[in-house]
Amino acid sequence: MQDATAQMAMLQFISSGLPKTAVPSTIHCDHLIEAQKGGVPDLTRAKELNKEVFNFLATAGSKYGVGFWKPGSGIIHQIILENYAFPGLLLIGTDSHTPNGGGLGGLCIGVGGADAVDVMADIPWELKCPKVIGIKLTGKLNGWTSAKDVILKVADILTVKGGTGAIVEYYGPGVDSISATGMGTICNMGAEIGATTSVFPYNESMYKYLEATGRKAIADEARKYKDLLTADDGAHYDQIIEINLDTLTPHVNGPFTPDLASPIDKLGENAKKNDWPLDVKVSLIGSCTNSSYEDMTRAASIAKQALDKGLKAKTIFTITPGSEQVRATIERDGLSKIFSDFGGMVLANACGPCIGQWDRKDVKKGEKNTIVTSYNRNFTGRNDANPATHGFVTSPDITTAMAISGRLDFNPLTDELTAADGSKFKLQPPTGLDLPPKGYDPGEDTFQAPAGSGSVDVSPSSDRLQLLEPFDKWDGKDLTDMKILIKVKGKCTTDHISAAGPWLKYRGHLDNISNNLFLTAVNAENGEMNKVKNQVTGEYGAVPATARKYKADGVRWVAVGDENYGEGSSREHAALEPRHLGGRAIIVKSFARIHETNLKKQGMLPLTFANPADYDKIDPSDEVSIVGLNSFAPGKPLTGVFKKQNGSKVEVTLNHTFNEQQIEWFKAGSALNRMKEVFAKSK
Repeated sequence: MQDATAQMAMLQFISSGLPKTAVPSTIHCDHLIEAQKGGVPDLTRAKELNKEVFNFLATAGSKYGVGFWKPGSGIIHQIILENYAFPGLLLIGTDSHTPNGGGLGGLCIGVGGADAVDVMADIPWELKCPKVIGIKLTGKLNGWTSAKDVILKVADILTVKGGTGAIVEYYGPGVDSISATGMGTICNMGAEIGATTSVFPYNESMYKYLEATGRKAIADEARKYKDLLTADDGAHYDQIIEINLDTLTPHVNGPFTPDLASPIDKLGENAKKNDWPLDVKVSLIGSCTNSSYEDMTRAASIAKQALDKGLKAKTIFTITPGSEQVRATIERDGLSKIFSDFGGMVLANACGPCIGQWDRKDVKKGEKNTIVTSYNRNFTGRNDANPATHGFVTSPDITTAMAISGRLDFNPLTDELTAADGSKFKLQPPTGLDLPPKGYDPGEDTFQAPAGSGSVDVSPSSDRLQLLEPFDKWDGKDLTDMKILIKVKGKCTTDHISAAGPWLKYRGHLDNISNNLFLTAVNAENGEMNKVKNQVTGEYGAVPATARKYKADGVRWVAVGDENYGEGSSREHAALEPRHLGGRAIIVKSFARIHETNLKKQGMLPLTFANPADYDKIDPSDEVSIVGLNSFAPGKPLTGVFKKQNGSKVEVTLNHTFNEQQIEWFKAGSALNRMKEVFAKSK
C-alpha cells in the first residue's frame, strides 16, 4: 500500500477488529512528498507537514504486522521490484501501477484499499476471469528506441480502454532484448490501457536483476521451473498484436491522454496542426515508470553529449529517482553530477510531479504550455493542476534530448543542434547499462519491520485522520425518487471524481476529502465544471456542496456517466466519497475495472445502460428509481425508471456484474460491514 491509500486501508482494517494481517503486507511513503526545492529540503518539509499521518502509518504498521517503508525510501513500485517481486508471484497493491512487478514475471495487480483490507483479513481476493491479450515481440531494441516505446505503441493500438478485462502477456524472441527494468516499464504503463495487469515470461534478464538485488536463491529456483513461468506451446490468446522492435521508432504520447501517439518523425507536424505549444517549459525524467539504473545511464549519456558541446538544458529539468537505492547508486557513479552540471535538479525519492505533488512556479494557472515527461499518465491537470498544461509522455532519452533543444518539434534522430562554439552536431543514440557494474549502493536504511505490538491513536480533532463510521445497511426496498447529482459528459477518470494534488493530505479523513467530489467532471447540462443545479431548490452550486445539501435533507442521489467511467488511478476515495455524501448508484455506459469493484465495496450500485444510447434519454432533472432489488441476483438486470418533469417516465434496462458475495456487500451496506458480520459470527 502507498501512503495515500494506506491511510484509508489501515483505518478500514482497524475497524474490522482483527489483530494482525493474514498475509505479508507493506506500507510505502511516496505520495505525500511535494516537489518544490529539491530532494533533501522537500523530504524534510514533507516529514514535518505529514508527521501525524506518517506516525499513524508507522504505529499502525507496527501493531498490525505491516512493514513500513519510511518517507524517502522510494516509490512503491520500484521498492517492490527491488525487494518483493519474483517470477510466479501473485501480489496486489493499492496503486494502479502495481503491474510494474510484471517485469519480474509476477502477476501484480492494482486494487482499491478495500480489496487490500479483504486480503489482510484472510478473505479470498476475487477477480472476474480476464481475457489474455498476447503481444508478440520480434526483432531487437536498438538506437533511440527504448522499452518505453513498446508500451507507447501498445497504448496507441489498444487505447485507454482496449485492455479492460484482460491480462497482457508479452512473448516472442524480442523479449530477450529487453532488460528486467525495461520490462517493468512496459508492465507499469499497462495501467494506461486499462489492463488488469501485464506480465513477461521468465528469462535471463530477470535472473540477472534478481541476482543483482540480492535474490540469487529465488533466481536459481525460477530457473529450475522455467517451463512453468513461460507460455505453453499453442497457448490461446483472445487477441494477438505483433510489434517488430527492429522497426519500432520512438514515440511521444499526448497531450491530455496517454494513448494519443505520435512517432517522433510526426510529432512536430502534429503539434503545429493541433496548435500544441512548441516551446517545452519543463522536462521531467524518473518516476516509478522510468527511474531504473538503465534509464538514468541512458539519459546521462545524452546530457553528457550536450555538456561536451558546451550546452545545458534549455528547459527546467528534474530527475526523480525511483528509490533510495537508485539515488545512492547514481550519486556514487557520478550520474547525479552530470545531471546537476546539465542544469537538472534531483528531487526526492517519491512520486512528486507525476501525481500532482509539484509546487510549480514557472507558469501561471491557465497559461498554455508544454511539458515533456517520462511518466505514465498525463490527463488534464494531472501533473501541475493547470488544465492548460499540455503533458507529453515519452522515454527519458527523448525527454532529455528535448531539454537540450527546448522544442517539441525536435527530432534527435535527424535534427542538428548548435554547440557553444557555433558548430552543428547531431546527438548520438543513448548508451546505458542494465545494471551497475559496482553493484547497487543501498543508501540509507529506510525500512521499519513490524513489532506486532504498540498502540495507534487518532485524535477526534484531527483534520487529516478520521476513524470510520459504518455506512447504513440496505433497507430491503427499491431505491426510489432519487435525484441526479450530475450527468457527466465525456472522460471521467478517478482524478475527475476525486482530485489528487493538494487533496492528498486528506486521504485519511473521509469527510474533508469529500469536498473534492466531481470538481473537474464536465456537467452535461451546461458544459461547466463544478456547477450543478440543486433539483430541489433550483439553485446552482458546487457539486460537493449540492451533494451535502441533499444528504442533510435526506435526499438520495445518483450520478450518470459516459464510457470507461473511473479509468486511471485505483483511488478508492472516488467510490467512498459519493457513498459518504449520500449517493446510491452510478449509472454509466461502461466502467473501468478497479473503480467498478471499489463502488461495490462501498455498498454503491455500479450499473451500466444495456443500451448505451439510453444515456441520451436521461435529463439531469429526472427523478430516478432503481427497481428489482428485492430479487437482486447475478446476471439479472435491474430496471431504471426516469421520471421526467412533465410526469412521463422512461424505463431502461440496467446491467450489473455483481456476484453472490458482492450482493451481500450491498445488502450489508459495504464489504467492510459484511466482513464484520462474518468475523462476529466466527468468534
